[in-house]
Amino acid sequence: MGSGNLALSAALAPLLDAFAPGMDIYLPGTTAEVAELADALSAEPERLRGVHVRGCFVPGMNAFDYARLHPEARLTTFMLPAQMRESFRAGRINLIGRTYRGAADTLAAAEYDLAIAHVAPPGPDGLCSLGIASDFAPLVWPRARRRALIINPDMPVPPRALKLPLAEADIVVECAGPLVTMADSPAGEEAERIARRVAALIPDGAHLQTGIGGAPGAIWNFLTDHKELTLYSGMANDGLLTLAEAGALAPSGHVAGIAYGSRAFYDSLARTDLIDFRTVIDTHGFPQLSARPRLHAINGALEVDLFGQVNVEWQGGKLASGVGGGPDFMRGAAASPGGRSIIALPSTARKRSLSRIVARLSSPSTGIARSDSDTVVTEHGVAELRDKGIDARAEALIAIADPAFRDDLAESWRALRATF
Repeated sequence: MGSGNLALSAALAPLLDAFAPGMDIYLPGTTAEVAELADALSAEPERLRGVHVRGCFVPGMNAFDYARLHPEARLTTFMLPAQMRESFRAGRINLIGRTYRGAADTLAAAEYDLAIAHVAPPGPDGLCSLGIASDFAPLVWPRARRRALIINPDMPVPPRALKLPLAEADIVVECAGPLVTMADSPAGEEAERIARRVAALIPDGAHLQTGIGGAPGAIWNFLTDHKELTLYSGMANDGLLTLAEAGALAPSGHVAGIAYGSRAFYDSLARTDLIDFRTVIDTHGFPQLSARPRLHAINGALEVDLFGQVNVEWQGGKLASGVGGGPDFMRGAAASPGGRSIIALPSTARKRSLSRIVARLSSPSTGIARSDSDTVVTEHGVAELRDKGIDARAEALIAIADPAFRDDLAESWRALRATF
């Protein structure tokens, strides 16, 4: 073991010593994940012998597989980062097919031998800020027999992040380390074309939710001429500052569960009072979402069929994710007064050799039902599905497919329609 790992293990020793076979332990994921804890467990994999880990780990955000550290380790989660696929195949990962709001219910109903939270140093009131991630920790904290705080001096303290009492912790360790950040990857021309079309659908005064990457992640640069926009989302990222600097944001009312962006963005949140951080129960709950006027939810997908069914999980016949929060926001936005749910995706994949608008989903499961489909946007146009019959839906979706695939899709629909 190197000197760095020795020092890390020493700093986290009181916490590592609490791990024992047969325990059920909550580990923070999303932007609350603690890289130093993952490193320490990698150096001492026996700590996970017979341990059941629970948490929410997000593809693209969390890349560490705790279940691979020991053949007797088990992990329960709700999405499947690519790095966990080997453990999933080996049967060490229990993948639960619930939406993000459902994941919060499942985690909040479980009982834990130990729950771990990643926090900033305590303030004068004895409370430790959850910093950039208020999503799950407050829900599992009351459900744990023992509780541990990993205090990170590098964790910024946004004014309205949720907090946990230092006095309620059975184990407290201090460990400085980098936070989970979003890689700076500029959107391509195709994603920008889609984002531009989506932006044209967003009215002034809208509440706004966006997903990660692709067209949803590129939307911010095309909303700078809007007014009185309000974030109501599971996630806030650097694009919010773009709108703030352009004067496109409402002065208050912005809500998120986590921040996911650059370190500079995190530091800016600590200097301002821009975001009210809340748990997933609030950010993804149907009563809260449907009550937001003009809620516009923008999320990606892997493919959409001519019925309006959406695949968000399967890519090339393999599980690439989980259900996620898209269905929560789609239902909430569709029920919001003046709201709209938007699926934004490129019309093709694999260098334009494969259409992402398909006659019928080939995936083993459907992430989003046709009854929840509203608006689909590609670089070729906008298909509004909400009140359309099945034939009109198919026509609208064929019209936004890549032109090279439209004739085949139309013929497939005629053949399929004849079997009804």
